[in-house]
Amino acid sequence: MTAEEQTRSVSDNAAHYGVNEWGDDYFSVNQNGLVCANAKVSGQSLQVPLMDMVAGLEERGHAMPVLLRIENILDSRISAINESFARAIAQCEYQGQYRGVFPIKVNQQCHVIEEITKFGEQYHHGLEAGSKAELIIAMSHLRDPDACIVCNGYKDAEFIQLGLLARKLGMNCFFVVETPSEIGIILEQSRLLGIEPRIGVRVKLAAKVEGHWFEDSGERSLFGLSNIQLVSVIDQLRDANMLHCLELMHFHIGSQIPNIRNIRNGVQEACRYYIDLKREGAPLGFIDLGGGLAVDYTGASTNETHSKNYSLDEYTVDIVETLSEHFNAADVPHPTIITESGRATVAYSSVLLFNILEVSRFKALSLPSAPADDSSEIVVNIWQALQSLSIDTLQECCNDALHYREEAQSMFRQGLLSVRELSTVENIYYELLQRTRALLPQMKRIPPELQNLEESIADIYYGNFSLFQSLPDSWAIDQIFPVMPIHRLDETPTNPAVIADITCDSDGKIDLFANAEGESKNLMLHEMRNGDEYYLGVFLVGAYQETLGDLHNLFGDTHVVSVRITENGHFEFVEEIQGDSIGDVLSYVEYNPKELFESLRIKAEKAVKRGTISVTQRRDMLNVFKNSLDGYTYFERDH
Repeated sequence: MTAEEQTRSVSDNAAHYGVNEWGDDYFSVNQNGLVCANAKVSGQSLQVPLMDMVAGLEERGHAMPVLLRIENILDSRISAINESFARAIAQCEYQGQYRGVFPIKVNQQCHVIEEITKFGEQYHHGLEAGSKAELIIAMSHLRDPDACIVCNGYKDAEFIQLGLLARKLGMNCFFVVETPSEIGIILEQSRLLGIEPRIGVRVKLAAKVEGHWFEDSGERSLFGLSNIQLVSVIDQLRDANMLHCLELMHFHIGSQIPNIRNIRNGVQEACRYYIDLKREGAPLGFIDLGGGLAVDYTGASTNETHSKNYSLDEYTVDIVETLSEHFNAADVPHPTIITESGRATVAYSSVLLFNILEVSRFKALSLPSAPADDSSEIVVNIWQALQSLSIDTLQECCNDALHYREEAQSMFRQGLLSVRELSTVENIYYELLQRTRALLPQMKRIPPELQNLEESIADIYYGNFSLFQSLPDSWAIDQIFPVMPIHRLDETPTNPAVIADITCDSDGKIDLFANAEGESKNLMLHEMRNGDEYYLGVFLVGAYQETLGDLHNLFGDTHVVSVRITENGHFEFVEEIQGDSIGDVLSYVEYNPKELFESLRIKAEKAVKRGTISVTQRRDMLNVFKNSLDGYTYFERDH
């Protein structure tokens, strides 16, 4: 391959997988066909191949699969959101300020929260807590007195006590009232502890949104106060002489909002509530827009579910401009803006890396040069269909081949055809389909029966991971994540494929992908090379996936490694967390690994007494049991 051909192949592959679109400048393909993580360090734009990181992981004993976190990207996302709001505030001459908060539920892992609070301190970036456990995390990690803690969700007396103690410690902790009953608890605990609360109210807007989470919006949304309830809460606060504690108004119209018009409409309606609450005498100074800032998982830049039709700067300008216009018209002081962007903060920073273990092909493995003289008539017939295949006879030959294959299967069930003859029929059938696939691009009109041919003959690549543990949204809600090889992109991939995980479950597969043409039921992958590992990456998985994963087939958490790209273009390993051992996951489902080992030891000792194994064999068996309990739950190659 010439240098020009290699450059063209790299460019074509980058376009095919859409990395320059969904990668948002955080990922790219270099001239050697390697996917790189990109970062700016001390003003320098740096590229580090993910394959270099894989080599470093394996040198340190971390077998695939690995969840790779790249700290520079997480830091960059925090900067991007805060600085975009700062630019919008300056551009629109907005008189308030911006305070971002990260919803802990989106990624509760300690290292992620530590990095957000440490790096985000320069922007006074805070946290959102939806439970007592998350509030304790927020209280212990936030050190900046100007950062906000926003408490959402249902709150009991203990939750309120914790938040009031946070206030006593000098933290900006807000209780967002989701239901009318919470007001009584807040007022009671405030009286008992002698600490005044900072209160917010969550209003239900009529505005609706598009996308997966449209049910979060409108009057039927699960959380928030209706108009009737909102007025009741105001009256309760006024009667208790505590209306001065109502400092924040909150709304949330949905997560992963793909259409910018929905966001603007929601903000417009929220402004009316804010203005009227001020007129009711509430001293409001904060408006919390909730989440909703989307991630473009497909790179399509549309208002489809997995995409978004706006940039970050358009998002922030639309919000600030709308707030400014409405508050100026009503002569209302500009409040501090809070958003709870979780997905857009952490999604880009994590990549699931795994190797391919095996490939199941829907291709002929052995094709005779001609049917043997004693071949069954069915073998001869399907062979003739293969020989007759052309553009003009394509549909007829495919119909014939399908008929003969089904007839061969029926004959086999009746004992009229041998397994070897059936294998010959299958080989000829798949060869015909592969030749048909090659001819389809030459056709002016593809027959409807053949339009899904590529899906039906796509190879199955078996990946060393658990979909249910690492990518639960892919299974549960058909979430599209960008998937692509992280190397060999200077070669053209030739095999349409779906990806299966190593769980024994028919749902354990990825068969919906994004590419330059839109959504596809298969992904183009390279031929496997004997003795060489083939690595894939699933990108933009930093939001929710670690939190939602389950122990399907008792596959546990993968290894998790955090890296930081350094000034010299290299990288350092910041944190390494070993994945679950088999003993770990057994203990999660209430087995005691020591008791299991003891049971096996007793069985082995009895076998020694019976004379079925030797003492040496007993020792070797117990070593295998012990090593298994201590071992990784995923496939490990022998080295």
